[in-house]
Amino acid sequence: MKVLLSALALMVAVAASANILPPVQTVFIIVLENHNWSDIEGSASAPYFNGTLLPMGSHCEQYYNPPSQHPSEPNYLWLEAGTNFGILDNNPPAINHQNTGAHLTTQLWTADISWKAYQEDIDGNTVPLVDTNAYVARHDPFMFFDDITGTNNPLYPYGLAHIRPYTELAGDLTNNTVARYNFITPNLCDDGHDTCAPEEDSVHQIDDWLASQLPMIFNSPAYTNNGAIFITWDEGLNDDGPIGLILLSPLARGGGYSNSQHYTHSSLLRTVQEIFNVSPLLGDAANAADLSDLFAQFSVQPLGRSTNGAFRMNITTVQPYTTNILEASTNLLAWTAISTNWSSSNSVLVQDTGATNYNRRFYRARQVP
Repeated sequence: MKVLLSALALMVAVAASANILPPVQTVFIIVLENHNWSDIEGSASAPYFNGTLLPMGSHCEQYYNPPSQHPSEPNYLWLEAGTNFGILDNNPPAINHQNTGAHLTTQLWTADISWKAYQEDIDGNTVPLVDTNAYVARHDPFMFFDDITGTNNPLYPYGLAHIRPYTELAGDLTNNTVARYNFITPNLCDDGHDTCAPEEDSVHQIDDWLASQLPMIFNSPAYTNNGAIFITWDEGLNDDGPIGLILLSPLARGGGYSNSQHYTHSSLLRTVQEIFNVSPLLGDAANAADLSDLFAQFSVQPLGRSTNGAFRMNITTVQPYTTNILEASTNLLAWTAISTNWSSSNSVLVQDTGATNYNRRFYRARQVP
């Protein structure tokens, strides 16, 4: 249940909201490689990132890989499970595979929430358990879970259905058939791991890829209908970071908003679990702060009096198709429901017809399924 408290003093509304995740419908996670935030923010090699993405999004200045988690593979595992399972190397799935269902995509599947991973440079004919072209299995966390791969079976139907070539994303976006949770791994050039021609500049390579690929997501119904894109890096370069994270979403605070709260991959995992309401919280996600501060907050906006003297308010960033109850109090102890509304959108207009009887009144909005 979500609760928001607002107060009217002498009929002037003052809204205060808790950090609550808004109704995100589709998640895209893009993981890039081996750069600190200082390599990206303000870099002349990243004009699209700094000139377009940062001003439109919300970002974290103090987002790190989990402490001492290196090299890449343990960080990708952490994004899926909140732990590295004791792995601190880049060994292939044949060695490091895990026989456990305690990871995110199995929670999603159990809850009947669709998911898919889009991997650049795979052909889609086999489960990509081995490196091919500029694809590496160590950047594909799903290859390490037996319930996805059928214990390293390259023809396992479940794995084949969910680990798809990145080239299929464009058609899925156009046809509005993308899953609700989408994990995107560019290849070794596009994710900035390697220095590649023609740029020979790993930050520039990242920037060019984002500039060429993100518009198709931005222009899709999956994004415009309350989608969210999280872009981060797997690990810091020579240390734990900060590596940074940016959120792009119609539901984000946006406008270049940033904070300096301490986050790790556990925070991103927890945020996704909370968005899709799956539990229990996995591994270190149970100890982490979520990323709700990057989103616009559930809030009450005062609209003033109507002609009949009722005081009107708009509750924003609500979950569509839920019941929203507005309650009033004069002392913050006894609450009376004054309006119950069901909304098919992200906001609901409510009014207090009894406001003329009070000089001071507090309001709270509750959201129930």
